[in-house]
Amino acid sequence: MQTLTLPAPAKLNLFLHINGRREDGYHNLQTVFQLLNYGDTLHFKPRSDDQILLLSDFDIPMEQNLIWRAAKSLSALTPRKNGITIQLEKRLPLGGGVGGGSSDAATTLVALNKLWGLNLPINQLAAIGKQLGADVPVFIYGHSAWGEGIGELLTPVKLPPSWYLVLVPECQVTTAEIFSHPELTRDTPRITIHDFLAGAGRNDFEPLVRKRYPVINEALNWLTQFNTAHLTGSGSSVFAAFPTFNQAMQVAKQVPSCYKYFIAEGVNRSPLFAAPNGLEQTTGIS
Repeated sequence: MQTLTLPAPAKLNLFLHINGRREDGYHNLQTVFQLLNYGDTLHFKPRSDDQILLLSDFDIPMEQNLIWRAAKSLSALTPRKNGITIQLEKRLPLGGGVGGGSSDAATTLVALNKLWGLNLPINQLAAIGKQLGADVPVFIYGHSAWGEGIGELLTPVKLPPSWYLVLVPECQVTTAEIFSHPELTRDTPRITIHDFLAGAGRNDFEPLVRKRYPVINEALNWLTQFNTAHLTGSGSSVFAAFPTFNQAMQVAKQVPSCYKYFIAEGVNRSPLFAAPNGLEQTTGIS
């Protein structure tokens, strides 16, 4: 049986405002998701039985792994029993705020929708993905986007070309802890896409994360020597934008050895749908 190999690209939050806490305990927010041409890779090989097997170097309990949960959610919808072996090549940092787990889940939903012949429309896949995580839909729709609600209300945006140097400090931020922290700003006024394009926007997590995680504060300070640095999501990764790859590489050559890093180009269309695998997207926000 032929193996289908697909990318699971990273994202950056170019800004992130928290506009208020909802009655269901979640938060309303505004953000811009910038997709990158860098990420994980997943290999999908159909099986002759109905097992779902995940191969990875990371020891994460199956019930907590978004790839496995995504596969199980589609398996429940198949008219017949289908099995799959999924091998994960992990490049994106765990807990780094670059959407690795959500992107892996999205790629799994898109791949199995094709391999198992479900032919679910993209909007239905996004609804399934939303149950796994608020960031999953943006990867399923496959566009850099303006996000509202809990991040699932998406409007495609065309962002200018940029290269991003992303530093990965040796720590993980617990998102639930930061979201529930009493010092977190939760009343930032809403802005418009025009406001953002004119330069408005910040990351409301950043002051609190700087205070609680000194290593992230140091990374932001170091990177800001070269261009304005930002936190992505709730962290731990931080990034700065540069006009060209060469400019990003010149800074990367100076990165202290205590940080991992990667350089990636911002893309408006996800590599998941640009890959030479026959996948097409004809519905949704595209």
